[in-house]
Amino acid sequence: MWVMNMFLGEYRHSIDDKGRLIIPSKLREQLGDSFFITKGFDQCLFIYTQEEWYKFIEKLDTNPMKKKDARRIQRFFVAAANECTLDKQGRILIASHLREYSELDKEVVLIGVSNRIEIWSKENWDAYNNDDDFDISALAEEMEDLNI
Repeated sequence: MWVMNMFLGEYRHSIDDKGRLIIPSKLREQLGDSFFITKGFDQCLFIYTQEEWYKFIEKLDTNPMKKKDARRIQRFFVAAANECTLDKQGRILIASHLREYSELDKEVVLIGVSNRIEIWSKENWDAYNNDDDFDISALAEEMEDLNI
């Protein structure tokens, strides 16, 4: 499957006291006029274009509501979500509940991950990348199992 918007790269920025973050121009060009930000895994935030967000929601909606985990997953992503637009300086306002969840303070890292952008606190991103339990060989084996 070909991904229409391919987000790539790592960018380091800071959040101001009001919770505003400049989105790097290379990423901003692909986001469009309106996009969505929500909780992600590993205490980061996910940003989706409108198109990718609606695809994601459609997948969530196919899960049976009678399953407790399906309801929990849907609530995790959808209840936390905010629709965003860029201001004239190319910034977004990250809601306080999202900043709190992802432990965003001053320094943040934005990474392009194919169909989404992830926002990490610098501390969490550095810890994630310096994890002693990270085994690239095991990951390579997993990639083989997934036919990647």
